[in-house]
Amino acid sequence: MRQIDLSGRTALVTGSTQGIGHAIATGLARAGARVVVNGRGGERVAAAVRTVRAESGSDDVTGAAGDLATQSGTAAVLDAVPTVDILVNNLGIFGSAAPLEIDDAEWRRYFEVNVLSAVRLIRAYLPGMKERGWGRVLSLASDSAVAIPAEMIHYGMTKTSLLAVSRGFAKDAAGTGVTVNSVIAGPTHTGGVEGFVRELVGDELPWNEAQREFMVKYRPQSLLQRLIEPEEIANMVVYLASPLASATTGGAVRVDGGYVDSILP
Repeated sequence: MRQIDLSGRTALVTGSTQGIGHAIATGLARAGARVVVNGRGGERVAAAVRTVRAESGSDDVTGAAGDLATQSGTAAVLDAVPTVDILVNNLGIFGSAAPLEIDDAEWRRYFEVNVLSAVRLIRAYLPGMKERGWGRVLSLASDSAVAIPAEMIHYGMTKTSLLAVSRGFAKDAAGTGVTVNSVIAGPTHTGGVEGFVRELVGDELPWNEAQREFMVKYRPQSLLQRLIEPEEIANMVVYLASPLASATTGGAVRVDGGYVDSILP
């Protein structure tokens, strides 16, 4: 018997061919949801579908390829997946840059990918959730939304925006049985973050030492004092997607290893 049972619910997880999104897709599939994996390329999506099926033990996993940072890509995904009960806006890009060297085009690119992709899908799926009287909208934010890193101002800005987007749409869904929340993820161990760590501390140290130096030098506020594993983020998302979290809405729920030095987000 599943502790969390999402049988009969359809979940779309954006940017789920790898990393945190992949772990979330796997966790939702294990809980019984019909899961749709998303990525830009058809081959990568198909490979991820096979992996999620194998890791979750569920065959009820499909894919929808499309670049959600564009209107045409979003239209392709909406055509393939017209209705969902659980929307997880996980898609995001990140990277370091000297603050005064980020040009207008880069600011726009980060906003298009990290914020507008989520807004477009919420606009498309939230009305149906409200009509049916049940739904979950979850957007992956970051500790960088609250503690803006100097080397990632453009990224932090987008994650702050997602907190506002989630709170606002939660108000729109008030009293309907639909909950809208953001998840503040802390520094997480993914392939992309490994590259980011190496970019900042170099390639000379073994990974465990490099990770430690990164946390001490660039993320010293962490109480966990290690990178978070993607499955730990997924556990929170699966809970928030479930009936058990029916009274949690409009929130910014932290899975940050104590990184944000506050008793509130």
